[in-house]
Amino acid sequence: MAACGLDATGGGGEERQPPVSASSRGSSATAQASGGPAAPTPTAATRTTTAPEPAHCPNGKLLPAIDIPPVHADPVVIPEAKLGGTTVPAVTIPGVDIPGQRIPAQCTEIAPAPGGCLGAASIPPVSIPAVEIPPVEIPGVNAGGIKLDPVRAEGRRAEARHAEGVSTPEVCQVKPKGGGIVPFVIRPFIIRPFLIRPFLIRPFLIRPRACNDRNECVPAVEVPALEVPAVEVPAVEIPAAELKAYEVGESEVLEGDDSIAFTFKADVLFDFDEAAVKPAAAAELRRVVREIAEKAEAGAPISVDGHTDAKGDDAYNQALSERRAQAVVEWLATEGGLERSRLKARGYGETKPVVPNTRPDGSDHPAGRAKNRRVVISTAT
Repeated sequence: MAACGLDATGGGGEERQPPVSASSRGSSATAQASGGPAAPTPTAATRTTTAPEPAHCPNGKLLPAIDIPPVHADPVVIPEAKLGGTTVPAVTIPGVDIPGQRIPAQCTEIAPAPGGCLGAASIPPVSIPAVEIPPVEIPGVNAGGIKLDPVRAEGRRAEARHAEGVSTPEVCQVKPKGGGIVPFVIRPFIIRPFLIRPFLIRPFLIRPRACNDRNECVPAVEVPALEVPAVEVPAVEIPAAELKAYEVGESEVLEGDDSIAFTFKADVLFDFDEAAVKPAAAAELRRVVREIAEKAEAGAPISVDGHTDAKGDDAYNQALSERRAQAVVEWLATEGGLERSRLKARGYGETKPVVPNTRPDGSDHPAGRAKNRRVVISTAT
């Protein structure tokens, strides 16, 4: 899985097949050349580690698994021959079985982030395991007047290929004290490069037919060519993302990857216990309209939600929140020029406080209640 945070190199699980040791390669090569037993069944050291793989990626893109097919070659049997009274024993040139390999599925990740921030992005590391074709030899013959040299093909090996994980940390906009412009921030583009393990081939071998002057013959022997196809892992990219600069006013702005919300304290928009938008609020509402025009998805619905504190009757607070939300909708349509069909007013009364209306000891919390008296304008970007 992909890693999050400030690590500049990324992180997460890694599935990598350890390379075959030199000693095991040597013993295998000796057995092949001498006509010994076939290559042993692969052990844990030559198999790709098995681990749970993701089926979906809630915060990123699924990188599908890559299955590398097995490679098989049958043994070649050279029959016994009698040459000038000498018996040349039968020989079996071992077959080859290279087990299939698997590069597990992975996830890229863009971590969830609060409004005004772009989440950390990461691409996990990946490896293509090593693979080896063992050497092979057709033995020579020196008997009964026939002399044939051994025919040999060296082994072939493609080393493991590895691409490190890459990541970039969460970045957030910083609001200046006393108002002004909140500067834009950018999360940079990251890429894990294309990876390839090259094609391998062990060539075709032939030892020709030969006969002596007594018409005693050894047959031709052929060992077919052996191929291991190339393996490619595509490059993976996470594009750059940006939060645009905006002007700080009397509303609080929360901006995510796909939405923006403006929260007004009720006192900015309304007089006490009233539901008529104050003329003094016009400048701030016009600023919000400009930001919606710049950042909102074309035609996206715009929600206007009213909230109150918990002081007073529940039913009265519910009705007041609805009237205030509707008053803002009317202002945005008639004064702000937004399409009325995009605007929807909702009142929640005192049911969704952002902070407690009372202190832990049960006493009144005026600062908390002030935060709960609010109107929130939100839309998709």
